[in-house]
Amino acid sequence: MKNNFLSTLFVGIDVSSKTNVLCALDFQGNKLLNLKALNNQPGAESILESILDCLNSNSLKFVVIALESTSFYSTHIANFLSSNEVLLAYSPMVYCLNPKTIANYRKSFVDMDKTDPLDAYIIADFARCGRIKSEPWRGAQFLALQRLTRHRLHLVESIAKEKTYMVSNIYLKFSQLAVLEKPDMPFSNTYGATSEAVLTEFLSLEDIAYSSIEDLVAFIKDKGKNRFSDPVGTAKLLQKAARDSYRLDKVLYEPLNIAIASSFNVISALQNEIKELDKAIEKNIKGINTTEYQSLISIPGIGPVYASGILAEVGSITSFSSNDALAKYAGLTWRIKESGDYSADDTNMTKTGNKYLRYYLIEAANSVRNNIPEFNVYYRKKFNEVPKHQHKRALALTSRKLVRLIFGLLTKNQIYSSSKVGEVQ
Repeated sequence: MKNNFLSTLFVGIDVSSKTNVLCALDFQGNKLLNLKALNNQPGAESILESILDCLNSNSLKFVVIALESTSFYSTHIANFLSSNEVLLAYSPMVYCLNPKTIANYRKSFVDMDKTDPLDAYIIADFARCGRIKSEPWRGAQFLALQRLTRHRLHLVESIAKEKTYMVSNIYLKFSQLAVLEKPDMPFSNTYGATSEAVLTEFLSLEDIAYSSIEDLVAFIKDKGKNRFSDPVGTAKLLQKAARDSYRLDKVLYEPLNIAIASSFNVISALQNEIKELDKAIEKNIKGINTTEYQSLISIPGIGPVYASGILAEVGSITSFSSNDALAKYAGLTWRIKESGDYSADDTNMTKTGNKYLRYYLIEAANSVRNNIPEFNVYYRKKFNEVPKHQHKRALALTSRKLVRLIFGLLTKNQIYSSSKVGEVQ
C-alpha cells in the first residue's frame, strides 16, 4: 500500500449511534468528499455510492477507510464496507481505531473546533499520514469468534462482581469465615461446594457452634465428597470460626440465607453458561482452522478457548512488527518512574491496550506455567523478587514472556517444541 498512496482515497468516518459523518482526502490532503448519512443500511449504501463515485471521478485505485471504534456502533458500517463486492475492486482496507489514539492526534491541530465533520477530517488525515498501526477489519467470521470470546469475559467478570457483592452478606452471617487468614480457613475456596453448603444449609451459627464434631465431620465428608485430607481438623476450624463470629438477631438469618443462596445460584448459572460458550468457541475456531490456531494449541496449557480468545483479538500476526508491539497492543507494558538517580521499583501496568487480549494472555500464562517447567521457574523467580503484589506481578511478567513465545511461533509458522522453538528468552 505504501507504494500506492498517490492513488489512494483516505476516508475518515465519525460514527455515532444514529449518524455517520464522512470526510475523504487524497494523498495531498485535498478534501474530496464530505457527507452525513444515517447509521443504518440505506445510509451505508449511500456512503458506499459516494465513495465509489469519488474513486472513479478522481481516477483513484485504492481506498483506506478509518473509523473510531465507538462501542458496537461502528461494527455494521465497518463490516458492510469491508465485505462489499463492488468496493473489493479497490482493495479496501477498513480500520477501527482506538478513540484515544485519535484524541492524541487531534492535539497536533492547534485551536481546532470539535465538530463531527472535523472529527471525520482528523480521522481521514490520520490515515493519510500513514499513522495506522492496528490491523484491518477481518470480516464476519472473526467477528463471530470475537463476540463469543468477549462475551465469555463478560460472564467471567459478572461472576467476579457477584462474588465481591456476596462478601458483605457472608460477613454479616459468618463474620470470621470472611476474614480468616489461609492457615485458619476451614476451606480453601469460600465459594466452593462445601462452603456453599455451610453458608446456606445451616440457618444460624449456633447450629455449627454447638453441633457435635462427629456431625460436622459427617457433613463435611458428604458435601466435600470425601476430598478433605483432614475432615476432623476442618470441622474444628469451622466450629471455632462459628464460635468466634458475631451473633445476629434471629430475624436476620433467613433473609441473609436467601440472599447468599441466590448469589450462589447466579454464580452457578453463569458458570454453566461459560461451559456452553466454551463449546461454541471450540466449534467456531475449528471452522476457521487457521495455522495460527494450530501453533497456539501446540503450547502446553493453551487449549481452544484461550487460543480463540488470543486470535480473535490479534488476527494476523503480520500486523505487529515485533513482540514489543504485540505486548503494547495488549497493554502488557509498564510505565517508567524515574527522577535523577531514583528509579521506582513499583510501577503500574499501562492497561491502555486491548483488555480482552490482555485477559486471555494472562489466563493462558497462568495455565502455561503449570505445564511448562521453564515458565514455572520464571514465575517463581519473579514471585520471589518483591515483597508485595507477588502473584499479580509474576503472572504479568510471565504473560510478557508468553507474548515473546507466541510472536516467535506465529511469525515462523511453527508449533511449540520444548527445544526452544520461537523467541522464548
